[in-house]
Amino acid sequence: MPVTVGLLADPGLPAEVTRGLVDDLPGALRAQVSDSVDWAVELRCRPLVLDDDGTIPIAELADEELPRRGWDLLICVTDLPRLVGDRPVIAALSKAHRVALASLPAVAGVRLRTRLRDILVQLAAELGEGTVAVPRRKKPATALRRLENPADGIDTSLTLPGLRGQLMLLFGMVRDNRPWRLVPSLSRALAAATGMAAFGVFYSSIWSMADALSPVRLAVINLFAVAVMVLWLTAYNGLWEHGRGRDTRKQAVLYNAAGITTLTFGVVCMYALLFVVTLAGALIVISGGYLAKTLGHEASIGVYLHLAWLASSMGTVAGALGSSLESEDAVRRAAFSKRERERRARNENG
Repeated sequence: MPVTVGLLADPGLPAEVTRGLVDDLPGALRAQVSDSVDWAVELRCRPLVLDDDGTIPIAELADEELPRRGWDLLICVTDLPRLVGDRPVIAALSKAHRVALASLPAVAGVRLRTRLRDILVQLAAELGEGTVAVPRRKKPATALRRLENPADGIDTSLTLPGLRGQLMLLFGMVRDNRPWRLVPSLSRALAAATGMAAFGVFYSSIWSMADALSPVRLAVINLFAVAVMVLWLTAYNGLWEHGRGRDTRKQAVLYNAAGITTLTFGVVCMYALLFVVTLAGALIVISGGYLAKTLGHEASIGVYLHLAWLASSMGTVAGALGSSLESEDAVRRAAFSKRERERRARNENG
């Protein structure tokens, strides 16, 4: 019996990961679900547009795509995080419409491709059993919690349990944001930070101060500088959300945590780049003999590291002010995924 599973993936990370699974899924379905079915898997990448409530109308998508494509089952893969109460949702199913939605941010972990494949196999098995009479060889083992919540055409949601599930969702949202993209978008902030760090390299009073500071105090200054820039980026660009109802407050906490974590990773990446440049500049510009004469003791590599550490922290604080020259759109494009930007724009326009 032939059964065609259609995959509809959001552009970006969902499409990238799902594209690599198309060839593997038929074999996995034969091995884990039923070998009496001739499984076929087809992929289409297109934006999964949000409705007026900020959710993906999967029932409408199924009514549109299944007859048009000749598919038997439809599984959508999105980078939109979903919650039921305070439970992260990894997938939602509507057997009546032969459609399921997998939320990629909840598929956290280092083996993203493998975990998503297992989720897609489970969803295809459940949809097939309930709609096209696919015999199931065995019920796949899973740590997911089932939540029956008929709403918006959805019969069942598969949720992640407890605090661990919430942390997995947070990690997945940050991963989808790709925080390292923040560095190129903060070019003016990086220029201001480099200028201030260069000031530290050229002035002997900064050398003496860096030499006198302990590693613990330098680490505290480092953390303070990163925190200042993260808070400035958040406040200046209006990235903090305020939930009004109970559910929206929970959602706001999740999105704020993901945003702050994303910005922190991005600023830390910028700090690391600034530190390397500053250290190289100090080693090139300041001779060991002159530095030793100024400080009154031997200039070891540790002295240069302390100098670069303090100068980079000073530069990062200056970079926070320099980030004011960046456009708000540039920061948002770097700090948040396409789906998150779409959701924020909908909230602002609403």
